[in-house]
Amino acid sequence: MQEITEKARQIRDVIRYLKFFKKAVIVIYIDDEVINSPLLTSHIHDIALIHDAGLKIIIVPGARKRINEILSSSQIGWTIEDGIRITSEESVPLIKMAAFDVSNIIMTELAGENISSVIGNWVKARGKGIINGIDYGSSGDIDKIQIDTINTILENGHIPIFPCIGWSAVGKPYNISSINLAEQIAEELHADKLFYILPDFSITDFVLPQGINITPEGNIPAMNVNELSTLLTANTTSSSVPKSYLNLFKTALAACKKGVSRVHILDGKTDGIIPCEIFSAIGSGTMIYNDEYGGIRPMTREDISSVLSLMKPYIEEGILLPRTNVTLLENLNDYIVYEVDGGIHACAALHIYENNQAEIAGVSVDESYSNMGVGPKMISYLITKATEKKLKSVFVLTTKSADWFEKLGFIKDDINTIPQERKNIWTPSRNSKVLRRKI
Repeated sequence: MQEITEKARQIRDVIRYLKFFKKAVIVIYIDDEVINSPLLTSHIHDIALIHDAGLKIIIVPGARKRINEILSSSQIGWTIEDGIRITSEESVPLIKMAAFDVSNIIMTELAGENISSVIGNWVKARGKGIINGIDYGSSGDIDKIQIDTINTILENGHIPIFPCIGWSAVGKPYNISSINLAEQIAEELHADKLFYILPDFSITDFVLPQGINITPEGNIPAMNVNELSTLLTANTTSSSVPKSYLNLFKTALAACKKGVSRVHILDGKTDGIIPCEIFSAIGSGTMIYNDEYGGIRPMTREDISSVLSLMKPYIEEGILLPRTNVTLLENLNDYIVYEVDGGIHACAALHIYENNQAEIAGVSVDESYSNMGVGPKMISYLITKATEKKLKSVFVLTTKSADWFEKLGFIKDDINTIPQERKNIWTPSRNSKVLRRKI
């Protein structure tokens, strides 16, 4: 029965997100180590399914490894300065060949899925020139992207593929950063999502500031822009964190601040990670989001069925008392929910009694959100609400969550301190503990 319930929840998530992201624009950067991996065919198959579902896809393939191979075979050297490849002009035709090689791999894989794609020269660029005495040679900066052309291609049902090459006004090619190119495309198209699919992304070496939670698998499921800024500050001088990771997070932060709703950093060695990231509320990678991602709001009548489903496992474990449609409806104004993309993933209530005290009750958090700090946010919200109502204290009755509430500033109290109205429905057999927090 539990297995069926879980499958139903997953199916509901997929249906909701299919509706939510219908015609959404998604920019996908794929590292060329992932392109050369056995999982590429599976990733492209997933991209094709997403495209067929009505989402608009743009692909930016990385070409670093392929460029290395071609330059090395031609015995042409290069240097790296601040993450940027510096080469001579003679290397440009070879770099261009490498960039189009990986783009053609993507195009061929898409053709195998009966998806039409287009490789084009839609990027205007200029040479980086000389910076602090360093001549950046064939490396360029993006001047302009032909967004109108890209929109036309998308409307015609094709997938644009962007090689890491930009052209000057007189047709001179420059090597540009694929990671920065993906960001700028996403910004100018006001993309709903920007994906970075990498071969081995890990945050295990990061210093994690307080409030940023990590999953048992060693992953940060989601951060808002403020949390990411804090993480970057804490790791700016770290010698254990690869500079490429810090630069990637800075790129993600810039994209969100310039209008991209969400940036996702995914492990390309995990099969199925792209649809899991799009069609589930928490996904499987690390998501950077702006403040519009999720939020706390009052519960409505339409939320009741979702809230009851959310509470069900807690009721079955004896953590919560049973609730019904009727009891939730009667106390509708007491409840708040945490909503993400139209899905309810947490709930709690503030029941106000005599003598300026209130009970926090019905606290339930979707298991997949348990490492995101949603529960404490809900409690903090209700305590603020109680403060605004000039209450003196809030209490909780709990059988299994005393330690969790104590971490949030609650202390043990006597059952005789709660209002008589609430004490009348307290049962010795359940023997719930009372914890209280003064305001």
